[in-house]
Amino acid sequence: MSVADTASDQAQRRVEFDVSGMTCAACASRVERKLNKVDGVRASVNYATRVATASVPADTTDDELCAVVENAGYHAQPRTDSAQAPRDHDSDRARDLFRRLVVCLVLFVPLADLSVTFAVVPATRFTGWQWLLLVLALPIVTWGAWPFYRAAVNAARHRTTTMDTLISLGAIAATVWSVITMFGSGAHTRDDDRGVWHALFAADSIYLEVAAGVVVFVLAGRYFEAKATSRAGGALRALAALSAKDVAVLFPDGGELRIPVAELKEEQRFVVRPGETVAADGLVIDGRAAIDMSTMTGESTPVQVEPGQKVVGGTVVIGGRLIVEAAAVGPDTQFAAMVRLVEEAQADKAGAQRLADRIAGIFVPTVIGLSLITLVAWLAAGEPVGRAAAAALAVLIIACPCALGLATPMALMVASGRGAQLGIFLKGHRALEVSRQIDTVVFDKTGTITTGELSVIDMTIDPACGRDRDEIAALAASVESSSEHAIGAALARAVPDASVTDVEDFTAVPGCGVTGRVGGVEVMVGSPRWVGDARQVDPALVATRRDEQRRGRTVVYVALEGRVCAAVVVADAVKDSAADAIAELHRQGLRTLMVTGDNAVAAQIIADEVGIGEVIAEVLPDGKVDVVAQLQAQGCAVAMVGDGINDAPALATADLGLAIGRGTDVAIGAADIILVRHSLHTVPEALGLARETWKTIRTNMIWAFGYNVAAIPIAAAGLLNPLIAGAAMALSSLFVVSNSLRLKRFGTSTRSSTVSRTPALPAELDVAQGDPEAGHHTRGDRADRAVVRSL
Repeated sequence: MSVADTASDQAQRRVEFDVSGMTCAACASRVERKLNKVDGVRASVNYATRVATASVPADTTDDELCAVVENAGYHAQPRTDSAQAPRDHDSDRARDLFRRLVVCLVLFVPLADLSVTFAVVPATRFTGWQWLLLVLALPIVTWGAWPFYRAAVNAARHRTTTMDTLISLGAIAATVWSVITMFGSGAHTRDDDRGVWHALFAADSIYLEVAAGVVVFVLAGRYFEAKATSRAGGALRALAALSAKDVAVLFPDGGELRIPVAELKEEQRFVVRPGETVAADGLVIDGRAAIDMSTMTGESTPVQVEPGQKVVGGTVVIGGRLIVEAAAVGPDTQFAAMVRLVEEAQADKAGAQRLADRIAGIFVPTVIGLSLITLVAWLAAGEPVGRAAAAALAVLIIACPCALGLATPMALMVASGRGAQLGIFLKGHRALEVSRQIDTVVFDKTGTITTGELSVIDMTIDPACGRDRDEIAALAASVESSSEHAIGAALARAVPDASVTDVEDFTAVPGCGVTGRVGGVEVMVGSPRWVGDARQVDPALVATRRDEQRRGRTVVYVALEGRVCAAVVVADAVKDSAADAIAELHRQGLRTLMVTGDNAVAAQIIADEVGIGEVIAEVLPDGKVDVVAQLQAQGCAVAMVGDGINDAPALATADLGLAIGRGTDVAIGAADIILVRHSLHTVPEALGLARETWKTIRTNMIWAFGYNVAAIPIAAAGLLNPLIAGAAMALSSLFVVSNSLRLKRFGTSTRSSTVSRTPALPAELDVAQGDPEAGHHTRGDRADRAVVRSL
């Protein structure tokens, strides 16, 4: 039996490491390959979060794995808590790159102008002109380019090359040769009368702007990449921030002690008070309370728990006090499992490298080899050293990846600007790569297809009470204004503020409802079982309760002076834009599904209303991930649309994740596209913008590589002075920029089938313009009050 087979038979353990020193996706791939060469180790490295996850034999130590990473040229440190949030390495890196970019850009503008002028028109030179150019260029090609030099040296130490290698060589070679031509004995003088033609094709031209331009353009691309990866890691940081930090442990004598949640042990009992986060999965021993389960299920209606029922870590107690016995702590909780789901899904995304990274291993050494061959060939032919060096340098410069570095970031910048006008934000190139393949769109229900908050839908009254609808609604809202319950908040929002009066003797009964006196009238609002107990209820109210509960809606009774007077129907209303948006997706030939944690009856009613034919109900976050994975296994390219914390794992797992409306930070962090407007019309628009942006990037890439393939032989033949090579490189970049700018017109053509019939407004204008689905509570306030007035 081989060593590998023996290792694979040993017990495996899961370990995680923070990896630092990686500068691109190719670095993550290198670390992953090195780890996977260790017998019995199966590793995955997430470049976005800088975390390496590995399954290793029990006898393989953490120090051995760290040594493997160190030998690859990077640094690794074991993570002590598998559920902890990753550190934001890229935020610091983006700030550093931004500082370098600003300084270099300020210096590059005059440098480019003066360098070309002095090279082409020698008469413009003055005493000390060389030193002026050097003063402008040296900060760029030294301090500005330092991250590229450091990465290139690190790669060279490990006998490999990256785009940093080519960038570094091009910048250094162009700078050195410029210094030689400027200060050499044959350098042009002010009285040089050999003309413009000689300046363009002679070997002693000046092209410091080429070296500086390479650095500036690539710095811009790296900055936007670092910002994107920082946002990707933000999903995990935001998710981990929601967990409890400490917990009140209960002792047998009734005493309490607050300890860090990491120290909580299984079977220990702890106390959770209103507003606190449940620290671990467990069983309720004592107390009753309403639990906000939106973290785990996404449903807006709180769940009532009592002794003997289970609670989940990461959820929040709204009202009531609980004593819970811990059943699963730390990395074993469902909340920690959700963190891992998002992290593992993002690790898959990190493997999708840019085209430039994928071919760097071949392209870079090939260009270096061609440059050296050019130099040797010219010298062997008996040509002067200056001409041979100029031809070799032209090969390096013409191949420097300025256009390649601009191809993706420039298109993303233009698309982001246009998308912002449409309420769409593209977070990175992955969204563009997969958008053209999407054939299935999966929707979450609560907060995505529906508004995400409870609203008063209807009210049935008993005429025998002798009170009208407005009066009953005002009395109920006055009592509920003192309640923290979501249903109570819906009732309180359903009437104008002027109709709400002070309440006396207010009492909240957990799991049942509230009571109080308003203007001397005894008011009781709560569940039909509690309010209707031992009271006569009008048959019309009973029929309303049965019919609406059968449809998956919530019904509460209102009793005045001991008599049940009204049945109020509360539900999560469907967005006005849902049906039209889904119809548009169907017109584009896309399949739609709805996946929700809600019950099957309520889910099917919503699906029928908006036109979705396939419904999968009563699923938890990992169940949503399973649904997406099953669709992918069937060959579907899946886009997931959601807004809640519970949607984050599915958003990260899907081929394309879209976070919509006022979604949570976690959902936004896990998604590829953010739809800042609450309207679902932006879903088909976003898919269209992503497809157009990808087409633009693809065209830019084809041009950038095609330009290199055509230009390198010309440069090697000595037909291109490095200055001409630099100009050609600039023209290539100009093509990439102008091609990308076409995206500014996206949505203005009536030929685009993905653009809605009404012009979209920037997200920040939606509330001011009266968008019925923008802003917090705006739609619910109007809808609820309109219902009451109509009653």
